[in-house]
Amino acid sequence: MRVLHSVHLATRARTRFLSSSSAPVVTEIKTVGMVGLGLMGHGIAQMAATAGYQVVAVENSQPALDAGRARIEQSVSKLLSKQVAKGKLDESAAQQQQTDIAGRLTYSTDLKELRDCDMVVEAIIEDLSIKLPFYENLGKLVKPEAIFASNTSSLSIGEMAEASGRVDRFVGLHFFNPVQLMKLVEVIKINGTDEAAFQLTKDWSKAIGKTPVSCYDTPGFIVNRLLVPAMAQGMLMVDRGEASVEDIDISMQYGAGHPMGPLTLADYVGLDTCLSILEGWTSKYPDEPAFVVPECLKKLVSEGKFGRKSGQGFYKWDGDKRA
Repeated sequence: MRVLHSVHLATRARTRFLSSSSAPVVTEIKTVGMVGLGLMGHGIAQMAATAGYQVVAVENSQPALDAGRARIEQSVSKLLSKQVAKGKLDESAAQQQQTDIAGRLTYSTDLKELRDCDMVVEAIIEDLSIKLPFYENLGKLVKPEAIFASNTSSLSIGEMAEASGRVDRFVGLHFFNPVQLMKLVEVIKINGTDEAAFQLTKDWSKAIGKTPVSCYDTPGFIVNRLLVPAMAQGMLMVDRGEASVEDIDISMQYGAGHPMGPLTLADYVGLDTCLSILEGWTSKYPDEPAFVVPECLKKLVSEGKFGRKSGQGFYKWDGDKRA
């Protein structure tokens, strides 16, 4: 517990002296900017538009923008078709909803189109060397009272907030995949976060159909702080030859009631992603014993076995199903 406490104190120390701007915080969110329309971003944009918000969706290239738009349109169509099949909507009502949702979405490759947004959510690549200059630029473009939110799953909210120049109006907003179906969203604060901005973000999360939980800026927040070390512990058992991959997963499914075992989950998430998170944490927090990098994980990634996405990891995969 002493080490965990020291990590928390280090996080607080990093954010204690971050400056806040004197601009007022928005009192209502009407228009949402969404930067990045990949796996997570397109779902966030879709949920916001479905809930009645105007959404400005931005990508860094036209092909990426077109791909993101197609993801949203296909997802909306699929969800509405399911409602029709279940008798919850008729065809004309579904078509009208699809038209209404599309009408609330504006697409652009120009970040300047975000200037009047009340909130901007970011879901770009998980790399601080890219995110920090992005936020430094974004802070100069968007109206000063707007809230910024990063969908990062493991990076420091405090560092991004400082780069943005609006520490008091910066939060973490960590959604889960698939965004359209998963109810949870972690809302992360730092010491400088304005309480009104934080509460407004939580209220917005509820308005788009999510269940928000609050957390301070600790590595991995709540879910990944518990989940990633648990996956690593399963891998360490494999390293030590204490149990088979299959038996570890079966034990956690039937003994702990988990929907899938830790090694199946690691394959599903992506072993390269797991490795990147653990290497980042062990480098940044070398005294935290829960953060370790198992040898079997390094070996699989070095062999190009990333799990589900590559067709093989701890298991062989056929698309989204274990082969």
